[in-house]
Amino acid sequence: MIKTKPELLAPAGNMEKMKMALLYGADAVYLGGKAYGLRAFGGNFTQDELREAIDFAHGLGKKVYVTVNIFPHNDDLVHLPDYLRSLADMGADALLVADLGVFTICRDVVPEMELHVSTQANSTNWSAVNAWQKLGAKRIVLAREMSLREIREIRAKTTADLEMFIHGAMCISYSGRCLLSSYFTGRDSNRGSCAQCCRWKYALVEETRPGQYFPIEEDERGTYIMNSKDMCLLPHLADVIESGVNSLKIEGRMKSVHYVASVVKAYRQAIDAYFDDPEHFTVDPAWTEELTKVSHRAYTTGFYYRQPDETDQIYGTSSYEQTSEFVGLVRSYDASTGWAVVEQRNNMKTGQEIEIFQPHGPLFRQVITAMTDENDLPITVAPHPQQILHMKMAQPVEPYTILRRDKTE
Repeated sequence: MIKTKPELLAPAGNMEKMKMALLYGADAVYLGGKAYGLRAFGGNFTQDELREAIDFAHGLGKKVYVTVNIFPHNDDLVHLPDYLRSLADMGADALLVADLGVFTICRDVVPEMELHVSTQANSTNWSAVNAWQKLGAKRIVLAREMSLREIREIRAKTTADLEMFIHGAMCISYSGRCLLSSYFTGRDSNRGSCAQCCRWKYALVEETRPGQYFPIEEDERGTYIMNSKDMCLLPHLADVIESGVNSLKIEGRMKSVHYVASVVKAYRQAIDAYFDDPEHFTVDPAWTEELTKVSHRAYTTGFYYRQPDETDQIYGTSSYEQTSEFVGLVRSYDASTGWAVVEQRNNMKTGQEIEIFQPHGPLFRQVITAMTDENDLPITVAPHPQQILHMKMAQPVEPYTILRRDKTE
């Protein structure tokens, strides 16, 4: 029987996403500063924002791990020691690193800080895990290319903390170490600037027939040969927990606020339900339904149970699917009047039915019966991006509640 509840670790591309992840149930977040992380276009945090994020998380009794996981060239190392000292001074809970040179500098400059070895380090066996632990690593993030059987064996042969991905995008590269982006566009994904070439549409061209595009599959329009389905292990959460890993990681620092909140809460409820009654645990269909409401590709279990094959790729399109649309975010609620201050995130109008998705409160639906603008003048539609408005609520709601509309109706 598993005694210790694993940590639920969520992505945080910016301050709002960080707060949403923690408020909707994550135990910790991973995020990046403006340098040294692998998501140059993920928003990321200034030095002041990093300090604010760490203080916010610690105020909730939760943790912040900062990514320092690029594969640096010499010039990238010049300011690294000062950056590491600043993170230590702020109270960051751990550094997430991939490169052995960066790891060594971290050990020398901030020896008191906890180090986590990134999935980009490609740890696929127990010997590698133990080697990193001997060098001073507290935790190793296992490569995405690991099976359940292999993870169990590693758990049996090491005392290091183990972290694994349980949800999010998969890419054609090995554990995220991509070469295509740099080759095609000059943007080095291993230094944070991935162009996501694996989502592009490809066809074959023969050298002496320029301009003639030969389909790789039978579709004459071409195919997305490297367009993987997204990982989702929620239906198999019991196996994941019982493998003995210490941290369950959600991918997606560049995903939306709606995505982060919805995915985190679904896994939070599932993990808690398992530990409430492991012997009778079943996956609630409401949790898996929640994962269809956010932008995603069709789901797969990745490498967890078998080697992926052609059924784990999407050949017809690189677009996403979702059943709900994020239309508003509650900023505050006045219990005496039943009205909420809402920040508009998508067009909405009176007469529409919306779903109210809260960090802790119940999920419910209501029709928008009344809205006013910032000057308390009645309005029937909220068309302006991030417009602040007031809305009559059918039930009490919490700050950071998400308002969304069913796209299938």
